[in-house]
Amino acid sequence: MNKSELIDAIAKNADISKAAAGKALDATIDSVKQALKQEDTVTLVGFGTFYVGDRAARTGRNPRTGKNIKINAAKVPKFRAGKGLKDSVN
Repeated sequence: MNKSELIDAIAKNADISKAAAGKALDATIDSVKQALKQEDTVTLVGFGTFYVGDRAARTGRNPRTGKNIKINAAKVPKFRAGKGLKDSVN
């Protein structure tokens, strides 16, 4: 499912226009991004939790030359599925 298909599903399930569903989805995504930017967690009970994780610095290998390269530490967005989401998949 891509973004436009998700907007169609939201509009159908919530009985709202596709434009309103698109605005709601965009606002939700922007709110999650802003919270993660401030290193907050976003918990949707029954769905899951979005949070920021730390990736340690490490040594990698350039596949073209075979030389070792240093990969810097980084903060990465992560998602942990909640029990309701896990149960709905199984």
